[in-house]
This record gives sequence, structure tokens and C-alpha cells, in this order.
Amino acid sequence: MPDLPRTHAILAEYAGRPPLSVLRGLETSARGLTEAEAEDRLLRQEADAPDGGTGRLALPRHLAHVAADPFVLVLVVLSAVTAVTRDPRGALLIGSLAVLSSLLRLRQERRAGRAAAGLRALSTTTATVLRRADPASPGVEREVPVEQVVPGDVVRLAPGDMVPADLRLLSSTGLRVDQAVLTGESLPAAKRAAWTGRPVPPPGPDAPLFDRPELCLMGTSVVSGAGTAVAVATGPRTHFAALQRDVPRAAPETAFDRGVRTVTWALVAMVAAAVPVALLFTEPGPTPWSHALLFAVSIAVALTPEMLPLVVTTTLARGAAALSRRGVIVKRLPAVHDLGAMDTLCADKTGTLTLDRLSLTSHLDAAGEPDDEVLRWARLNAWFATELVPEAAGDTMDDALLADAGPPPGDVRAVDAVPFDSDRRRATVVLRRDGRLGRDLLVTKGAVENVLPLCDRVRTPRPSPGTAAARDGEGAAARPRSWTTAGSADVPLTDDERDRLAALADERSATGERLLAVAVADRPAARRDYAPGDERGLTLLGFVGFRDEPDPSAPAALERLAGLGVALVVVTGDHPLVAVRTCRDTGLTPGRVVLGAELDDLPDAALDALLAPKDGTAPVFARVDPRQKARVVGALRRTGRTVGFLGDGINDAPALRAADVGISVTGAVDLARESADVVLADRDLSVLAHGITEGRRTFGNGVKYIRIAVTSNLGNVASMLAASVLLPFMPLLPLQVLVQNLLFDLSQLSLARDRVDPADLRGPRTFDARELARFAAVFGPLGALFDLAAFGLFWWLLEARSGAGGEALFHTGFLVENLLAQALTLLVLRGRGRRRGAPRAARTVVAAACVLALTALLLPLSPLAGPLGLVPLPLAAVPVLAAVLAGYGTTLVIVRNRFLRAS
Repeated sequence: MPDLPRTHAILAEYAGRPPLSVLRGLETSARGLTEAEAEDRLLRQEADAPDGGTGRLALPRHLAHVAADPFVLVLVVLSAVTAVTRDPRGALLIGSLAVLSSLLRLRQERRAGRAAAGLRALSTTTATVLRRADPASPGVEREVPVEQVVPGDVVRLAPGDMVPADLRLLSSTGLRVDQAVLTGESLPAAKRAAWTGRPVPPPGPDAPLFDRPELCLMGTSVVSGAGTAVAVATGPRTHFAALQRDVPRAAPETAFDRGVRTVTWALVAMVAAAVPVALLFTEPGPTPWSHALLFAVSIAVALTPEMLPLVVTTTLARGAAALSRRGVIVKRLPAVHDLGAMDTLCADKTGTLTLDRLSLTSHLDAAGEPDDEVLRWARLNAWFATELVPEAAGDTMDDALLADAGPPPGDVRAVDAVPFDSDRRRATVVLRRDGRLGRDLLVTKGAVENVLPLCDRVRTPRPSPGTAAARDGEGAAARPRSWTTAGSADVPLTDDERDRLAALADERSATGERLLAVAVADRPAARRDYAPGDERGLTLLGFVGFRDEPDPSAPAALERLAGLGVALVVVTGDHPLVAVRTCRDTGLTPGRVVLGAELDDLPDAALDALLAPKDGTAPVFARVDPRQKARVVGALRRTGRTVGFLGDGINDAPALRAADVGISVTGAVDLARESADVVLADRDLSVLAHGITEGRRTFGNGVKYIRIAVTSNLGNVASMLAASVLLPFMPLLPLQVLVQNLLFDLSQLSLARDRVDPADLRGPRTFDARELARFAAVFGPLGALFDLAAFGLFWWLLEARSGAGGEALFHTGFLVENLLAQALTLLVLRGRGRRRGAPRAARTVVAAACVLALTALLLPLSPLAGPLGLVPLPLAAVPVLAAVLAGYGTTLVIVRNRFLRAS
């Protein structure tokens, strides 16, 4: 396995060599590898991988992880204590139960892992590579899974792509890469493949590789521009993989993580408190400390839900499978819970509230009148931006501009471009015309507020001679006019004119039209690459307008989300007036409109106050950049919300990673899909509503196990502690406690298939330790009360207090009563009763309860009775058990109904 210094040295060496030398060193060509070469290198890459490409080494690591679970360690400690008390058979049986518990969990987790991997494969990230059929053939672009990229592959990069390997650039156009995953720096870095012709000395061992402009490192992503590069290192041999091994990075804590941590620590606290209490309650005997310790550990085991990890994994895996059938692909199993816990959804309006089908609606000059020349320049910008950066093709506005357009004039060609990015909100192409090779024309198209400040002149229809406007335009003759249209003039752009143009743009935006400004600049040809700093001194030509109609299904989908308790917060890069109009057209009531520039000036406390829900409205965030989107998500989480973010673009990646659950769509850019936890087959809010409902159903069944297990175990512990004071022997042996817990936990696995009460689907659900404590405080003592009643009846009516077999008879009666009571608890506490709309228990749950009850009755008669210290019960035990269980079941139903009404 290569370490970080070696990986650093290899990449630094290739960065300092000319492109041809790099290609020769990797035994490839600019046309890419042949299919045979790529297949051979892939086989060698898999063979050299640490798991041989099979994942077998993951099994021992996974087994070690399962064995280190606190619940398993408790069983190991109990086995050791039992061995110390000179009961080797008991120690062996307890150890066997620890192994069985671990193997059951391991099997289920690996099955769930394979299922999750299969779901992730439905949304796999791909890379565009050049491959050849044979050495004589030209390279053809192919999409391959990132895992199949090999050293020597020639890779094409486009906006939104994840960098699939450690790459050495061969060529680039306006390429900018987000390296925040490596550097923490939010600003993208410019990358270029320029070779000066002089060897570059290798950097020192401490010089960061991400500063090298020729290198694009795995884990980073393309923000804008395009490039062609050759893969130097892939997979575990990349700088990113080496860095991860040296400095592991913890994933941000989600709602699921917070809930599990809260419940786990609550259970740990209960177990920790139970052990010293048990030691105090134990009456001294012939060997006081061994008996006391054995009893204390038994109490700890009785209180611990050993199967909690297994049940959680099972329910999440079933939920993920159910979601996949509804077109929702879950990449991270806990995201099933986070989806159900979500109470706030942040989303752009485009494609969520609208159809995401832009149509060209207007092309206006600076006076607001239709002008075909403005459309011609906008189309030239769109055409050549796509030609120079073909990998970035697919921009919806450019598609709308070019829908009915023919090719540009044959004497015009593009020589450079400054591609669009979310910070500048504009794109520029540099054109050159035959016969004017010494002049370049910059054509810029972008958001009005991002283009207008760069303009110092405006093109207007040529005024009549002698007017003030004509006198102002006389200076324009000094500028080359061959690109302009006869009958027009370029005049200085005054402050009053700027205000008028901004007002015109706002007026159009208020109707829901998305307006872009179009501007040009004619200047001497440059002998270098153009950069954003060259976008200055522009002449405004006019505007092009687009409209994205509201989605007719959006109001109903929003109403359904509101019915599920999910509030929508619009976070968009679009114009604020367009965003407000779209909200109103789809039935949303927008609150305060906050611009990205305002957001930067808001301190955290003010932002938190702004996000507090009030009057059924929510603020609308407009003209926000990726960093600001992530800040809004973080602020919502800070105020206690469980936040989902729906996005499909490059700009959405930081917010997708910052949310409790990141949601993307199958047609999203690679970066967005890779950043998301959940991928929708369709960008449809109704599909998302199905996912939220399924997430809540999954959570509801998982929390049933926790509530029932903790309540039942707490009742058992309370009754055992009380019995330890009243009885001259332990009410149950440690091994009997383990068997009881194991049988009950196995029966509760059926809850993963149970039906969920509709009331549990109406609002966000998450783990609540206080609600769990209230539930256990009511039903735990209730179970303990009937356990004590059973103690008395066994003690007096069955004469368990007398004879050599009295202790074994008591243990048997108590174990059978406990298991039968737990079967009742499973059936009664799983739901909300037989009120209107309450679903019946699923057949699997009823069957599991029946099997548990039957096992309880047959266990004293089975071959396991001897090793467990059980004896057959006399017939006199039947009415005792019937009376106790009838009273317990009736009381349990009454208390459950009153508890649920009160809550």
C-alpha cells in the first residue's frame, strides 16, 4: 500500500514533465488506451488492490467491529464471571450465545451492506474516457464507472464532474476545480496544462500537490471549464486515499446519528446505575462476592437490548428496499431514518416548483424594444461556449437560445472562453473574424446585476443628428465599428441610465421572466489566455428573456408535504422577483426575501431568528452562491430542524453535504449525485413525499423495538431487584436471563415487517430519549407489578419455597411467565389499539408472538431444560399463569389506551 510521501513524489514527478513525456511514461497516447490495454490494466489493478478486488478482507474487519459491540462485550464478561464461579458449562453456553448474537448481526449487516451497495450501483458515478478498439483506431469517448478508470486512461473533464483519479492535465479551457475536500478553501482553483518548455524542479516534500496547476486530484470536482487529462494514479493509490489513511475524516453527525447516540447513552446510564443497585440489593451468602457479581451482571444483561444494532439494520435495510421500489435510491442506510425525520426541505425553485423547461420569450435592446441583433449575439455566445467547452453542453438557457438557430457565419470563429461559474454568474466567449485577426470581440452573457456593472457604454439606435445623444455618441467613432450594426451607436452609460436599465430588468423579472444581459467589447487580440479580469469596459447590447412555467402538480405536492409536517425553504441563485413570483404561482406564501449579499452581512444569531417559523411563511433566499446555501442549511440545523436539501447542480454540492439528508436526482451532475444520500428517479415532490412516508414507517417499526425492549427489560429488572430482597436465592440464573432476552429479541425482529399507525406518519419522527423514558416509566413498573404477583403465587401456591427442587420450580415458573408476558407485550404495545384507522398487527408479528409463547411452554420439556436449570411445571401452574397473564393483558390494554390519549 503506497504511503503519502511516495504518492506525493510520484505525482510531483509527473507534474514537472512535459505532456508527451507523461504519456510515454504511462505507456499511453493522447488517443487513449485500447480496450485490451484497459482491460489488462484493470485486472492488474484489482489484483494489486488490498482486498484483491473481492472484498474478502472486509469480513475479518467487520467481524472485529461486531465483536467489539458493548452488548457482546457484556456477554463475554458474564461468561468470564460464570467461569470464575466454577460453572464451566454455563460459561460455555453464555459464550456460545455471544457468538450466536454476533454471527446473526454480522449476517444481517453484510446482507444489508450488499443491498445498499446494489442500490448505490443504480446511481453510480462515471467518468468520460477515450478508448480505442485497436492501436490504429481513433479514440472514442466512453462512460465507465469511476472504479474502472486505470492509469494511462485519457479522461475528459466537464463542469459537475468528480475528478475520478489523480490526473495530469494535457489541455484545458477555463478549468476551475473545487479542492475544498483537500484544502478546506471554498474558492475554486484555476487549473491549466500550459507547458513552458523548461523542466520544472520537483517541489519539496512539504509542498502541497493541490497548488500545482497541472494536477487535478481525486476527490476534487470541476466547477467550470473543461479539460483533458491522463490518469496517473487511481483508487487506493491516489493522494486522496493516502490522505484518508493518514488523517481519517469523520462524517458530519446526522439526525439518525444524534438519535442513536442519545438513546444509547440513556441505556448505558441505566445499565451503569443498575449494577451498583444490584450489588446493594444482593443478600450475602456463602460466597457473597461471586454471587453478588454474578447477579449484578445478570441485571445488566436483563436491561440491555442486545439485538438493537441488528434490529436497526434490519428495519433500515427493509426500508431502503421499499424505497427503491418507489424510485428512491438510498446510498446510506441511516438516510432512511433521516428522510422520515425531515421537517424542513431546502430546494431551488427550478425543477421543484417549475417544469425546468425554459423557453425563449424576449430579446430586447436597451430601450426595452424587440431587437434581433441582441438575439444574434446571445446565440453566438451560446454556440461558441458549447463549442469551446463541449463537455459543458446541456445548459438549459443555451439550449433554449439555440433551439431554432442555425450555425454562425463561416468567417467567425472562437479563440477562447471564460466559462460560466456560480460566482461570476456570466459566461464570455472571445471571437475573431477573418480579415480582422488583430482584433478580438468579447461576447458576455449573464445575470443583469453581474454584467451591468462591467459596462461603461450602451448601444442604442442611432439618434437624429444634432441631438444630445448624437453628440454623446460622437466618441464612439474612435472604436472599431465593423462588428456593430448600421443605424446604432455606442454611448456612455450614465448613472441614470444604469438605474433605468436595472428598473427595466426588475419589471420583467416581477412577471416571472428570467432576464440575461448581453454585452460586447472590441479590443486588440491578446497573446495569452483570457481571464475573468478581462470582462470589463463592456458595451451593453440588451437582454434576452426566458420563462420556466410553474409545475401544475406543485401545489398538490406542496400541500402533501405540508400535511407531512415538512416546510419548504426556497434557496435559489435566481433573481429574487422571479423567485417570489414562482412561489406565489404555486401556492407558497413567501416571507422576507434575503439576497446572498445580505446573507453575508447577517450574524448567526440574526440568521437563526430569521429562520424561526412564523405566520406560515418562510424566507426566500435568492442570488445565493454554494457557500451561502450551505450556511442556510447549517443555520436551520442549528435551530433544531432536521433538514433535507434537494439539488442537482454543481452549486448544490456543499449544501447537499451539509444537510441531514442530501437529496438529488438521477439526471444530476456527478458531483451532486455523489454528495447526496438519496437519489430520486424523478425530480418530483410527490416521489419525495412517498420517500418521507416510507422513512417514517421504517422509523416507526424500529422505535417499537426500542420501546418494547426497554420497557419489558426495565420491568424484569425491577421485579428481579425486589425479588432478590424477598427470596433466599436469585429469581433467575444469568443463563436463563440471557435465553429469555435472546428469545424475546428474536421475536421482535418481526417488527421490521409490521404495519404502522397512520398517526405516526403525519409528522417528523426522531429518537426522543425523554419520550422513551416516559413510556418506560409507565409500562415498566406495570410489568414488574404483575411479575411480583406471579412471585407470590409461585411461592405460596406451588410451594416453590420448600423442597430441594423448589428453586428450580420457581425459576421455571418465572421464566415461562416472563416469556408469555413478553408475547402479550409485543402484541399490545406494538400499536395504538383498535381505534378507527389503527392497523392490525402484521401476520409476521402475530406468528412471532405465538412462536415465543409456544417456546415458553415447551422449553421446560425440551432437552435444553437440564442445562438451563429448568424443570417441568405441575398442572397447578396453569391457572396461576392464566390468572396473572389475563390480569396483565387487560391492564396493559387499558393503560396503553389512556397513555396514548394523554400523549
